[in-house]
Amino acid sequence: MTSIAAIVLAAGKGTRMKSARHKVLHEIAGRAMIDHLLASVEALGPERLVTVVGEAREQVQAKLGERSAFAVQEPQLGTGHAVLQAQGALAGFEGIVLVLYGDVPFVRTATMQAMIARLEAKDAPAAVVLGFQPDDALRYGRVIADKAGAISKMVEYKDASADERACTLCNSGLLAARADELFALLARVGNDNAQAEFYLPDIVNIAIADGRTCAVVTTDTPDEVAGINSRAELAAAEAQWQQLKREEAMADGVTLRAPETVFFSWDTEVAADVVVEQNVVFGPGVTVASGARIRAFSHLEGASVGEGVEVGPYARLRPGAKLEAGSKVGNFVEIKNATLGVGAKANHLTYLGDATVGEGANIGAGTITCNYDGYFKHKTTIGPRAFVGSNSALIAPVTIGADAIVAAGSAVSRDVADGELRMVRAEQLVKPGWADRFHDAMKKKKKDVSGK
Repeated sequence: MTSIAAIVLAAGKGTRMKSARHKVLHEIAGRAMIDHLLASVEALGPERLVTVVGEAREQVQAKLGERSAFAVQEPQLGTGHAVLQAQGALAGFEGIVLVLYGDVPFVRTATMQAMIARLEAKDAPAAVVLGFQPDDALRYGRVIADKAGAISKMVEYKDASADERACTLCNSGLLAARADELFALLARVGNDNAQAEFYLPDIVNIAIADGRTCAVVTTDTPDEVAGINSRAELAAAEAQWQQLKREEAMADGVTLRAPETVFFSWDTEVAADVVVEQNVVFGPGVTVASGARIRAFSHLEGASVGEGVEVGPYARLRPGAKLEAGSKVGNFVEIKNATLGVGAKANHLTYLGDATVGEGANIGAGTITCNYDGYFKHKTTIGPRAFVGSNSALIAPVTIGADAIVAAGSAVSRDVADGELRMVRAEQLVKPGWADRFHDAMKKKKKDVSGK
């Protein structure tokens, strides 16, 4: 198999994003846009990956760590100049190089494979360009090619003739070439243009002038090559991704009551026969098993939801929440780093943090686990079939035994044995007639003051 390397360009300043955060680190569906791209690249099993950085490079380097080698472009003198900076990092590499952009996150692995396959065709093109045909070609650079995809010319919009502008095949900027040819051609690119920059597409025209073949592969999904340069374009990319995810979920057997109000994360896993009601948000790290129902206005993150579980409405599952089969979490219940056992219930107004709740247990309304002492987190263990009455505070570390009952309004700070009743309340004080005397006295005082 041919060795593959990828160069990801991420040196731009991203001024239109107006952010202290590097542009490629802004998130779509809870995942940095550069990570969306690298997931597609890594599926190819590349031998090398080089990210070209410039502005705020320490942020990108910290994010990618050892996943990538880095080359610095300083100053930024165009896309051709950027790719040339990766030459040192690819020293000794003799395979195919893909040139990609960190702010073009949705390029599919299959599209990259199509570019590689075309480069390995019998006519051995010097370079393969990824083209697209948008609804409005606007001011994109044009790819002038025949029906077989052989390129005769690459031209920037401002330099194109009227006939060339009438061509709707546009240049995405993505390119594939063999390493030796890529860098040899780049060495010949000049900067005699209005911006005094070195443009990557110029290598195609140079190769054609040498009598070499260059080819274009056209994506059938123009949205996959959409670049993201502003907050508005980031929002559009999010909407695009969410729409595709919703369609995929429904095609896989998930019922979405109001699809446009459900938001998924990049790694959300929802099984068939799950029902998701309106206004539900899935953060990263959520799995939902078959037959579960996620009711309206619930927020889930880092949670595992078992078969037949009901969540919400208005529930919040935080990281480490695990709901086993048939359990139920009701309205205004929050669960964090806690397991709700098979058939267990917490129906109303409850916080369960750093806890294990046994099979069939019932947690009454207003119950909280007091898991934090200001310095450390502590665990609460509630046994099978235990019943915790409403408005109880379980002060961790504490264990409530199997079949035990905690009376409503109790503040439990010591373990409760199996089958035991624990009632922790102050003695009720009764003063017969006191309220009547109080009301009479206050009514008289009010009349003396107001005259009424």
